Amino acid sequence: MPAMTISAVALEAGVQPSAIRYYERIGLLPLPVRKSGQRRYDSSALKRLAVIQRARQSGFTLAEIRVLFFGFRDVSRASERWRELAGSKVAELDTRMREIREMRTLLLRITRNCRCETLDQCGIGILRKSAIR
Repeated sequence: MPAMTISAVALEAGVQPSAIRYYERIGLLPLPVRKSGQRRYDSSALKRLAVIQRARQSGFTLAEIRVLFFGFRDVSRASERWRELAGSKVAELDTRMREIREMRTLLLRITRNCRCETLDQCGIGILRKSAIR
C-alpha cells in the first residue's frame, strides 16, 4: 500500500484530519514521515486508528487508550491488554448503571410524591426525611 495523505487516512478511517493530528500530538499515533512537507502514512496508521476507534466506541477515555498502547510490558499480548482494561471498564459501567437506576428511582418518586408549593417546602421535607434515616 503506498503512503497516504492525512485526507486519505481520515477518509479511510472515518475520522477527521484534526483527530489524526490530535492523536499524533498526544502520542497515540506515531508522527508520520513527511514528503514535501506533507504527512505520509502507511497502513499501520489505519490499524492504530481502528484500535483507537474501537476503544472509544467501547467507552474508553483517551487516557485509558494510552494505557492500552503503552501501559503494559511490550511482551503483553493484545488480548491480555483488552481483557484487563475491559474488566475494569465493565466494573465501572456496573457502578454507573447502579447509580443511574438509583437516580431514576428517585426522580420517579419525586414526580409521583412531590406536592410542595415552594422549594423551601421541598428542603424541609428532604431534611425531615434525612433526619429519620
